[in-house]
Amino acid sequence: MIFIAVKFTALDPEEWLTRLDGFTVATRREPGNLFFDWSHSVENPNQFVLLEAFADAAAGEAHVNSDHFKAAIATMSELVAEVPEIINVEVEGTGWSRMAEVTPRHR
Repeated sequence: MIFIAVKFTALDPEEWLTRLDGFTVATRREPGNLFFDWSHSVENPNQFVLLEAFADAAAGEAHVNSDHFKAAIATMSELVAEVPEIINVEVEGTGWSRMAEVTPRHR
């Protein structure tokens, strides 16, 4: 699987989420998309982290060649305060695994 983590610093956090909603929906509908999840920093209200994964390199290539990706890149370029930071790696598996160290303790 192709796993990607990207940190974005937005000029306006509310505009960021609103203007990228269509991109998020379209990407989640791609056949090779495994997940596409936004997180918001609790320390920096302008920072968002995107965690996304694609089944394989072909699915990742289809994503970056899609019209919604190209449109989102143009939109993001208008909305970021600085160049985003990215981690892009190929890993074994097809999604999230369970963490062995933490299990629920119900009272």
